[in-house]
Amino acid sequence: MSNIFPKDFLWGASTAANQCEGAYMEDGKGLSVADILASDPEKGFRIETASIEPDKFYASHKAVDMYHRIDEDIALMKELGLKGYRMSIAWTRIFPNGDDDKPNEAGLKYYDHVFDELKKAGIEPVVTLSHYEPPLHMTEQGGWSNRKMIDCFVNYAECVFKRYKGKVKYYLTFNEINCLQVPFGIMTAGGIKMGFHDPENTEQLRYQALHHQFVASALVTKKLHEIDPDAKVGCMIASMLQYGLTAHPTDQFLALSHNRMSYMFASDVMIRGYYPGYALRYFADHNIKLEKEPEDDAIIKEGCVDFYSCSYYMTNCISTKEHAEELGIEATSGNLISGLKNPYLNASQWGWQIDPEGFRYLLNQIYDRYQKPIMVVENGLGARDTLDEDNSIHDDYRIEYLKSHVESMEEAIKDGVEVIGYMPWSAIDLIALSTGNIEKRYGFIYVDLDNFGNGTGNRYKKDSFYWYQNVISNS
Repeated sequence: MSNIFPKDFLWGASTAANQCEGAYMEDGKGLSVADILASDPEKGFRIETASIEPDKFYASHKAVDMYHRIDEDIALMKELGLKGYRMSIAWTRIFPNGDDDKPNEAGLKYYDHVFDELKKAGIEPVVTLSHYEPPLHMTEQGGWSNRKMIDCFVNYAECVFKRYKGKVKYYLTFNEINCLQVPFGIMTAGGIKMGFHDPENTEQLRYQALHHQFVASALVTKKLHEIDPDAKVGCMIASMLQYGLTAHPTDQFLALSHNRMSYMFASDVMIRGYYPGYALRYFADHNIKLEKEPEDDAIIKEGCVDFYSCSYYMTNCISTKEHAEELGIEATSGNLISGLKNPYLNASQWGWQIDPEGFRYLLNQIYDRYQKPIMVVENGLGARDTLDEDNSIHDDYRIEYLKSHVESMEEAIKDGVEVIGYMPWSAIDLIALSTGNIEKRYGFIYVDLDNFGNGTGNRYKKDSFYWYQNVISNS
């Protein structure tokens, strides 16, 4: 490994509370939106239920039981050599309903323990305040489409900032905040209690909810700077990079328009502090009228984040229907985007196109745009791993994927891009956001559980664990 990486580079890995902790109602925790998403083997994707139904399986209720095995898991992270650990706080462990008068002390003590153990292990926490699990109670009042959520989130964040001052240096406000632009309803950070096909789940509603999140993020960013001047706040953006399928100008402008609205729009607002002209044009063309308070624009301007963070898994192509049909290019889909297959790329078992060169392209593009430090907080390969009789897991395919992306990141740093951390998804096998299944594994650490939580839950180190351990120790 090259010495191009700075000594304080945060080599790490990531998780999310609702996908790993379990213990969904222990120690005073309230219900989040993730806790009413039941697995549906026939449909594949999780389904929202009105309440917890005893005949259904809810993967988040147990997940991989990190809540009870946190010391064991941090010990494994220390052995892996992690310098950073991107995690999330479950909002409903701190404020069970979201709008409670007082925080839940048991929840605060749990994360005190987590941060103390991480410090002993020499691991810097990078904490997401809201990772796809707003309080269920608040979604029944409209979630982020209701302006009340702003005050509740600021109250929650202020409590966290004061409690963990000196223990947490890096915060992210909302995970993949730009995903509120797509109609996932309750499954996204928006917590809007309606499904994908609900006719009331409109762009107007989603952009209004997103505006409220922009205001909330700006307020808590300013609040953190007051409470703990040494701490930093970042935005977290899902990279949905699309290439123009052909050299036709129409395809190229389609790609530009998609990329701006899908992953540049949110970061433009959170880093530059105002709505860009292309977004205002989009709102006008689509009859989207945001309801703002007089002070909102000033709040957003004064609460710009300190750094940019993102997820990166894949890319797709975009084109007019005529151009795609002419070339006979098939559609594809992935984590959060769908598009057209790139004939020059290979794909994973799930059809996600593998594009390490696109990673370098994205990092350069973002740094050219903002000149802000970049922290990569998700990047990885989901695959069906096999636990052999000797408890080994040979995942050369994951090593190949990660190695190629680390090499591209290294090239981006040589290009002058300021990358301050790399935290692949995921530190340990997790349940999937969209399905609740665990069969699509990402972790460096294997967890012996099946899609319905059956198994020992024992942890086993994959070959990629030892590969990444070597990368970190030699960088």
